[in-house]
Amino acid sequence: MTLFFFLLGLLVGLGILLWNRYALKSQLKNVLTASPDTEDLLGSLPTISLIKREVLYLKQECDRQQQELQLRQQSLDHAPIAYLRVDEENQLLWCNQKAQELLQIDRWKPGQIRLLLELVRSYELDQLIEQTRQTQTPQISEWVFYPITYAPQNTTTKLRPIAASIAIKGFSYPLSQRQIEVFIENQQPLIELSRSRDRAFSDLTHELRTPLTSISLVSERLQNRLQEPERRWVEQMLKETRRLISLVEHWLDLSQLQENPYQTLSRQPLQLREVILDTWQNLEPLAQQKEVNLNYQGLDQLEFSGDRSRLMQVFLNLLDNSIKHSPPGVEITINGLKDCENNQIEINILDEGSGFLEKDLPHIFERLYRGDSSRTRQGSQDQLLHQGSGLGLAIVQEIIHAHGGTIMAQNHPDTGGAWIQIILPEKI
Repeated sequence: MTLFFFLLGLLVGLGILLWNRYALKSQLKNVLTASPDTEDLLGSLPTISLIKREVLYLKQECDRQQQELQLRQQSLDHAPIAYLRVDEENQLLWCNQKAQELLQIDRWKPGQIRLLLELVRSYELDQLIEQTRQTQTPQISEWVFYPITYAPQNTTTKLRPIAASIAIKGFSYPLSQRQIEVFIENQQPLIELSRSRDRAFSDLTHELRTPLTSISLVSERLQNRLQEPERRWVEQMLKETRRLISLVEHWLDLSQLQENPYQTLSRQPLQLREVILDTWQNLEPLAQQKEVNLNYQGLDQLEFSGDRSRLMQVFLNLLDNSIKHSPPGVEITINGLKDCENNQIEINILDEGSGFLEKDLPHIFERLYRGDSSRTRQGSQDQLLHQGSGLGLAIVQEIIHAHGGTIMAQNHPDTGGAWIQIILPEKI
C-alpha cells in the first residue's frame, strides 16, 4: 500500500514537473520573441542559455539601432536643408547645423531642451507648428524671417542690431507623442537670382529703347516715299517696331513698380466708383461695337487714397479684356463693397465670356505668360496696353500690390465667365 502511494506521488510529481516545463516553454515562447531562431531552440537548450542568447541579441539589436539613429542624425546634420524637432510643449529637442545657421540658434547645444520661442523669434514658425499639431496633417508655409544680427556702431566695441530678411519655406510633419518635425528651405538665393535676372533684363530693355526709336523714325520717313509692295513691308516693320517699343516701356514700368512700389505712386483721395466709370468712358466706343454694357452695383461712396492714373490703368486693362472676351449684347458687372470688419474694399469684376482655362489660372498674373486662350494676350489702346506681350496683368498685379492690396482671378461658378476680385485696404 505504501509503495502504491509512493508511485502515485511520483507520477503526480512527474506530471506537475512536465506541466511546469511545458508552461515554462510556452511562456518563454511568448516572452523570448526578439531573436528569430528562439522558437526552434526551445527544446534543445537550457532556459538560462536561451535567456542569455535573448539578452545578447537584444543588446546587439539595440547597438545596431543606435548606430542607425546616429547615422541618420549625421545625415540630417549635414543636409543642405534646415531641420528641427519639437515636443508637445514646443521645446526644441534637436536641430541640425543648417537650422542653427539659418535661424541663428546659438544658445542651444545637443542634449539640451529649450523652448523654441526663446531661441527663434518667429511667429510664422510657431503658427506652422501649432497648425500641424492641431490638424495632425503635413503643412506648408512661406514667410520672411528677420534674424537679428549685429554690426559695429562706431569705433568702440558697441554693436547695433540690424535685421536681414530671409525668405524661407517650411514643411512640417506630425510625429508620435504630439511631436512635430520641420524642414526649412532657404529661398533667399532664388529670390536674389530672380532679382539679378530682372535687373539685367531691365538694363537690356533700357538699352533697346533708343535703337528701336531710331528704327521707328526711319520707318515713318520711308513709309511716305515708297510704293507698293515695299511700302506695305515698311508698314509691317513699323507696326512690329512699335510693338517692341511698347513691350520695352511696359517691362521698364513693371520693373520700376517691383523695385520701388511706393515711390512710383502719387496718392490722393479719390472715389473708386468715379475712377471705374471714367475708365469705362475711355472704353465705351469698343463696348458699343459689341453692344456690351457696364452694370455697376454696390456702394457709390468708396473712398480710397491711391494713384488715380495707376488705378485707371488697372481697370482699363481688366475691363478691356472683359469686353473683348464677352459675347455681344451682355453686361459686365462690377460690385463695389466695403468690409467694415476688416477695413477693406472689395471690387469684383464679372463678365459672361468663356472664362479662363483651369490650367492657366495659377499663372494668369505671371509676366510674359500666355495660355492657349489667355486673356493677357489682348491689349487695349496702344498708349496704355501692349498687345500680345503678356505683361498687362502682371502690371495690374504690381499696381494692386503697391497699393497694399491683392488680386485674384477665377471663373464664376454660376456664369462660367471670368471673375476678377480686388481687395484693397480702406486705410494705409
